Amino acid sequence: MALGPAGPKRTLAQADDANEFEGFVRSQRDGLVRFLQRRTRSADDAEDLAQESLTRLIRYRGYAPDTWSGLLYRIAVNALHDRGRRAASRFDAQHVSLDEETVELATSEPSHEQRTASEQQLAALQRALLRLPDRCRQIYLLNRIEGMSYTEIAEHCGISVKAVEKHISRALRLLRERLGAYHTEVRP
Repeated sequence: MALGPAGPKRTLAQADDANEFEGFVRSQRDGLVRFLQRRTRSADDAEDLAQESLTRLIRYRGYAPDTWSGLLYRIAVNALHDRGRRAASRFDAQHVSLDEETVELATSEPSHEQRTASEQQLAALQRALLRLPDRCRQIYLLNRIEGMSYTEIAEHCGISVKAVEKHISRALRLLRERLGAYHTEVRP
């Protein structure tokens, strides 16, 4: 970024990238809210989580545009889980007895090893998803993340239901192969 008398100047390529990212965010917002509404108790919670997810996605705007959708929904699911954990810990904290007899408080939080293993599995899954053929990945994510039925996906993509079934089947097979290879590498 060049500095001029008025401060930093954006190059034309950076402006195009920003416009592409902004367009992506606009196009995804409503679908993300619907996705979160199916998983939360209120529309306000879904709106809040969508805003939080889109805000977190800004960190990844330098990534390839075809990865933004997967990242956005992963961020949204993580934000939803974070909110659930915070709510559960507030509830638990209100009901914990602090008697002198209580020696050790049990925790519902996973151990460091469990968190590390989960993070490694998530990273392996993300790598495997990114290695899927584009159309196969798109259809798989529409089904698994967006919750669309095979018929809805077929209409959305302009293909037959049978083609959707083949893409999902291929995605599952490739993911099993790649994640199976990951598990054999991790646990010989």
